Amino acid sequence: MATLAFFDQVPPLRVYDGLARLLGASEDGILEYRYTDAVRLAGHSCPTVAGAWLCTVAALKRLYGDETPERGNISVYFDDAEDSGVTGVIAQVLTLITGAAAANGFKGLAGRHARNNLLHYASKGVRGIRLRRNDTFKEVEVTFDTSSVPSDPAQQSLIPLVLGGQATPEQELEFGRLWQDRVRRLLLEHANDPNVVQVRDVA
Repeated sequence: MATLAFFDQVPPLRVYDGLARLLGASEDGILEYRYTDAVRLAGHSCPTVAGAWLCTVAALKRLYGDETPERGNISVYFDDAEDSGVTGVIAQVLTLITGAAAANGFKGLAGRHARNNLLHYASKGVRGIRLRRNDTFKEVEVTFDTSSVPSDPAQQSLIPLVLGGQATPEQELEFGRLWQDRVRRLLLEHANDPNVVQVRDVA
């Protein structure tokens, strides 16, 4: 898989997964996720996928501090419905990293390591995305807004040509380059920008 160089410049995220250790997928249970993994999952790289990545990183940092986050021990709650806007895309990235799944997730082994029913939609009282540690019950909420990192004006002029099937191969390449440049800026230049990602303690 040929990926863009800046994908590898995004710091990886390490988590501990007891199920991975128990079943021998990882001797120490440590799994390392990279932005490229989110791209593979989604099948594309865009501001939404980048925003979901940044939200997950920020929320886990607030929940765990210097500890290694424990995959499979985190519940995720969305304020929106599953089929609302890009909620489903964002949820898939969070499931990848946290292990939290809806009713169709892994049901566990003898009551341990269950991943099902850890992901919830249309949750009352939630603003954005809420993550909860199921060992300490600490909760944080995170939201993101990419509007402060605008796309290149040239990209806007290319959109109708690309979507209308009228763009030349060169214009399509330029559109993709400009699209990914915005993603790059979000991930590398605005990863800790409070105008992009906002995280707050709930409990």
